[in-house]
Order: sequence, then C-alpha cells, then structure tokens
Amino acid sequence: MSRSSSAPPVTTGTGPRPGWVEIIVGVAVLAAVAYGLGPLVLRTLDPGPLAGGLFLTALSGIAGIAGFAAAVAVRRRPLSGFGIRPTTVRWLLLGVAGALLAFVVSRLLAVGMVLVGLEPENIQGSYTDAGSGGAWSVALSLLFLAVLTPLGEELLFRGVVTSALLRYGAVVGVVGSALVFALAHGLNAVFVTALVVGLVAGELRRRSGSVWPGVVTHLAHNAMAQVVALAFAGVL
Repeated sequence: MSRSSSAPPVTTGTGPRPGWVEIIVGVAVLAAVAYGLGPLVLRTLDPGPLAGGLFLTALSGIAGIAGFAAAVAVRRRPLSGFGIRPTTVRWLLLGVAGALLAFVVSRLLAVGMVLVGLEPENIQGSYTDAGSGGAWSVALSLLFLAVLTPLGEELLFRGVVTSALLRYGAVVGVVGSALVFALAHGLNAVFVTALVVGLVAGELRRRSGSVWPGVVTHLAHNAMAQVVALAFAGVL
C-alpha cells in the first residue's frame, strides 16, 4: 500500500465492476462454508468449547475469502474492480477513526435496545471460549477474529457486494451492502453492530475506492470488541 497522501480519492476503483452474478456466487459460497461445512465439522469432530470456539473465530474469515475467490473466478475481472487497489495513510487513519465511531455507536444502540426491553440472543459466546485457554488462545482468537475475519468479510462484502451495488448510487451501494452484511450475521445481538460497521466500511470503500480502509475499520473494531469481551469474561 502506498504511503503517499497525495493521491485523490476515487469512488469505484478502476476496471469493470462485479455484478449480480458475483454477489450471488460469493454470498452462496460464504453461506455454504459458514453455515454448512462449519457446523458439519463441529458435529463430526465435537472438539469442545476451546477448540470449537477457535474454529468458529476462524470460520467467518475463511468463508469470506472462499466467497471472494469464487466471485472473482466467475468472470475473472481485474482485482481493481473489486477495490483491491493501493490507498493512502490518510485513508487508513480514517479507517481507525471509523472503528472508534462504529464501536461507540453500536454499543450505545445495544444499550438502547436493552433499555426498551429488546435483548436478542448473543450468538458470539463461543468467541469468549476461544480465548479461555491462556495466552496462546487469546493470541489466536485475536488473530482469527481481528485479522482473518475482517479480511475475509471485507473482501466479500465491500469488495464484491458494495462494488457491485455502487452502480445504483451511493445509498444503494453503502446501505444495501451493509444490510446484506448484517443479515449474514443473523437477526441477533450482532445484527446492529454488523450494520454499523458495514455502513462505515461501505462509505470508506465508496469514497476511497479501496477496500483497505474498511479492512482497518473492521480489524480495529473486532480487536476492541474481543478484548472487551475477554476482559468482562475474566480471561484478561
């Protein structure tokens, strides 16, 4: 990635953008890996809370990368059309700022939901289990959840879905892809957080022309969330 801050921001990157075919293929492969293959492996091996939690923290990143690779392979478009292009230090720093914004806003919304009596099921308790085996498991859980998962999910949801939907304008591109991203996490406690992160990362994708600022947002947000979760669980 370029360290120069002089390059002007662009909205779409260069090269032909992906379309509906890439969206359908990418999301279908992600669903097959995350909700088909993953549970099958857990049922077959029954690895226990620690190993199972680590497996689940890695699974969403693996599923996203698989979905992105399948989408790219459909018509072999240039990677630049998916937002895989250099960015600047300024945009990466904005990605960090976006993570802080998303973290604060999503937690405030979560508190608001509790105050009005909405307490959806939290499906990410296994992520805390992933860090319960000592320092090595904490390090692996952070690697999987705060590096692998943001990379895989951003490549698919911002690289493919946002890039494709931006042809219909900023609102459809950013809001539409954020909704798809949130729905992929299910209607649960994670939905609101995923929606906020998706909106921030999608807008960064639109304005910078690159997926990397959104990856930084997602990475920093997940790292903060995992550290807080482990701290509240008494692991840290």
